[in-house]
Amino acid sequence: MRYEIQRQAHILANGGTITQETRHWHEDRGYTSAGRPKSDADDYRYFPEPDLVPVQPSKDWIEEIRASLPENPSLRKKRLMSEWGFSDLEFRDVVNSDLLDQVEATVAAGAKPQAARKWWTGELARLANSQEVEITELAISPAQVAKIAALIEAGELNDRIARDVVAGVLAGEGEPEEVIEKRGLKVVTDEGALIAAIDEALAKQPDVLEKIKEGKVQAAGAVIGAVMQAMRGQADAARVRELILERANS
Repeated sequence: MRYEIQRQAHILANGGTITQETRHWHEDRGYTSAGRPKSDADDYRYFPEPDLVPVQPSKDWIEEIRASLPENPSLRKKRLMSEWGFSDLEFRDVVNSDLLDQVEATVAAGAKPQAARKWWTGELARLANSQEVEITELAISPAQVAKIAALIEAGELNDRIARDVVAGVLAGEGEPEEVIEKRGLKVVTDEGALIAAIDEALAKQPDVLEKIKEGKVQAAGAVIGAVMQAMRGQADAARVRELILERANS
C-alpha cells in the first residue's frame, strides 16, 4: 500500500532499518502501526516441511511434461499474427469471439486466414446467434468451412451461393460438394446464358449503355443486380460487369 511504501522509504532515507514485524492497518485514519515483531525467519515458517520427502523428477519426466504443455498464449499470438498477417484489431476480434481454435484449424485445412476469420466471425457467428447455440455446436467443421472457402477462391461459388451451401451442410445434407450437387448451386459462367440475361435486363433499361458511354460506369450496377436476380444469385457478377462494359464500348 502507498502509506507503507512511503513509511519504509522514509526510514531508509534517514539511515534507519526496517523492522521485520506484523503491522496493523487503520482504515479510518489511513496509517499502519506496529504489531507483533518477527525477528526470526522461523516465525514465518521459512523452513523445510519435515513431513515431505525430497522430490527429484527425472529429466525424461520433465521433458515429457514440458512437451505436453500447451503453447504459451503470448507466443502463440505472436506466431499466428505473423503467419496470418492479422492486425491487432483483427486478431483481437477472433480471440474475443473465442474462435481462435476454429480459425486456426480452418487455416490448417487449407483456407486463407482472412477467409477463415470472415466466415467464423461473420456468417457462422450470425447463424449461431440466431439459433441461440454456441458456435461450436453448429454442425459444420473447420475442414468443411475451408472447402467452401476454396470453392469461392476457385470461382465456383460466390458469397451468396456459399451461404446456401453452409445452410445445406448445417441441415445435414452432406459435404459441401454434395450440397452443391443436390441443390444445383454453382456460379453460372456460361457466357451464352450470361449474355442472354444481360440483353433481357438492358431491354428494360435501355439508357444504361448510354450512361456508361458517358463515363457513368456505376450505372452498370442496376443491370448487374437484375441479372443476379434473374439467375437466382448464381451469376458471376464480375464477369457480368465485364460483359456489360464490353457491350457499352463496342
